[in-house]
Amino acid sequence: MSEQIKHECGIAHIRLRKPLQYYIDKYGSATYAVNKLYIMMQKQSNRGQDGVGVANIKVDVEPGTRFISRYRTINQQPVTEIFAKIGRKFEKAKKKSGYDPKDSEWMKKNMGFTGELWMGHLRYGTHGKNSIESCHPFLRQNNWRSRNLVMAGNFNMTNVDELFDLLVQLGQHPKEKTDTVTVMEKIGHFIDEENQRLFNKYRKNKENHEITKHIENEMNLQRVLKRSFKDFDGGYAMVGLLGHGASFVVRDPNGIRPAFKYIDDEVIVVASEKQAIKAAFNVNYEEITEVEPGHALIVNKDASYKEVPIMDQGELKACSFERIYFSRGTDPDIYNERKDLGKLVIPQILKSINLDLKNTVFSYIPNTAEISFLGMMQGLDQYMLRRRKEVIIDGQPSLESHEELLSFQPRVEKLVIKDAKLRTFIADDNSRDDLVANIYDTTYEVINKGVDTLVVIDDSIVRGTTLEKSILKMLDKLEPKKIVIVSSAPQIRYPDCYGIDMSKIKEFVAFRAMLSLLKDHFKENLLEEAYHKALANINSDKQENYVQALYNEFSYDEISEKITEIVRPEGLKAELEVVYQTVDNLHQACPKNLGDWYFTGDYPTPGGNRVVNKAFINFMEGKEVRAY
Repeated sequence: MSEQIKHECGIAHIRLRKPLQYYIDKYGSATYAVNKLYIMMQKQSNRGQDGVGVANIKVDVEPGTRFISRYRTINQQPVTEIFAKIGRKFEKAKKKSGYDPKDSEWMKKNMGFTGELWMGHLRYGTHGKNSIESCHPFLRQNNWRSRNLVMAGNFNMTNVDELFDLLVQLGQHPKEKTDTVTVMEKIGHFIDEENQRLFNKYRKNKENHEITKHIENEMNLQRVLKRSFKDFDGGYAMVGLLGHGASFVVRDPNGIRPAFKYIDDEVIVVASEKQAIKAAFNVNYEEITEVEPGHALIVNKDASYKEVPIMDQGELKACSFERIYFSRGTDPDIYNERKDLGKLVIPQILKSINLDLKNTVFSYIPNTAEISFLGMMQGLDQYMLRRRKEVIIDGQPSLESHEELLSFQPRVEKLVIKDAKLRTFIADDNSRDDLVANIYDTTYEVINKGVDTLVVIDDSIVRGTTLEKSILKMLDKLEPKKIVIVSSAPQIRYPDCYGIDMSKIKEFVAFRAMLSLLKDHFKENLLEEAYHKALANINSDKQENYVQALYNEFSYDEISEKITEIVRPEGLKAELEVVYQTVDNLHQACPKNLGDWYFTGDYPTPGGNRVVNKAFINFMEGKEVRAY
């Protein structure tokens, strides 16, 4: 509860389909694309605040003119800073001889960030040091325009070691063993090969400067991407810009990571969230569609485009956490799904409070849980309508009078208020508790002491440490009879390996609950059995998730009850119960985002099982390292 889960990352891509002069004439400025990209990135700042990068490429400028511009930053308020820096370039241009803001040729010749291809990236540094070198976009440079590659993405690869070895087999000498470097260098290798193939095709009949034009106009990016992506295992949405003016967006074959597009006769736009495109271009939601899983949206130098398959499409497993937590709730689909998550947990809540609505107060923590809270309250209203019908119309017996039933309203209070913008997840474990205690205020004297039950809903409960060490202690000061903590997401049992900062299995309170239950039932030997199976098959291409069998020893409710015991702080006076959403209800609320491996262990790619088994091995061996 109130634990920030870090996520990587957000992408934004704009391709102007007409010459820069068109936008100057129509919109009055050469900053049309800059302004649109700024809005898109601000609207996706929820996806990454550790680093931001922007890149721009000009099409068909004269030799000797810089045609690639890039800025990156890891400073505070990175989106604002980086666009202010771009803005200062436009201000400085006013001092140059011949300055004419209405002349596109002068602007492109004398200024950076005046090109037709744009890329933006927002990053959360989930692992390792957060440095400027870790910020996307990454740049692979060459004096041949069509061999330059600028890349950014929202991705994690599960098979970095394998990809690294493939690069070595291709004859390369990679400088790092990271997914970003290995992905970029592999794509770059096949771009180089495509350049060479076309060069060889024309070398006997054409001059080199003529061959360059043929390469730029005839490059088969679909072929390049098919060869590049065939060995990738992970979740990804990647954007690539080539120096001569082509670009591509590729989405993984299971649709794990999101990518949305909007296309008209002026622009081609891609972003991680629909709301970013809606806000920047004010288009109807039905005009914004998904980039198809396993496909590449390829934009040619002349701004023509096609969306083509480059991999066999797998089982669609779009990340459900996008809907529960990460994406902006102002997207109408996500808004309604989050409300449904709140509604669907009502039967469990009613059971936990023994139907005593009169002495129950409902609230939420943190602010991101407000939408599921609204859904929960709507679900309560629907329950009361049914109850009134049963008593008043159907004549069922009731302890309440008709007047009491008709006038009753569930009690709602804002019990915990965050009054400081401190990012507590960056603190070490020893100081985190003090930070949390100081960034929250508790509302007193609204609870009937020793009588009322508090029902507090959250998006998800991952580690449980904030509950145990801070939130529950604050709520207990209100002196309720009982505290019911509700998670709108199911129990998070397994690590993610496709882009979310949930990689160490022992941090999950559900995993700790399962371990405790194994001990209670004298079944700890099953841990060793699972460990040896995982160890024996760690290099197998087809692995099972050996951790699932451990959870299967116990019911869902048994895990929840043990979690309640674990998060209960010493000295808590109130009764306590933790209630989790069910996986079936999650699928009912989010029918198009069926990626549920965090909750079920059903990973959509072979690398997922390898990662969970590796994470379990690390746990058993006491290793505090990343499993991928």
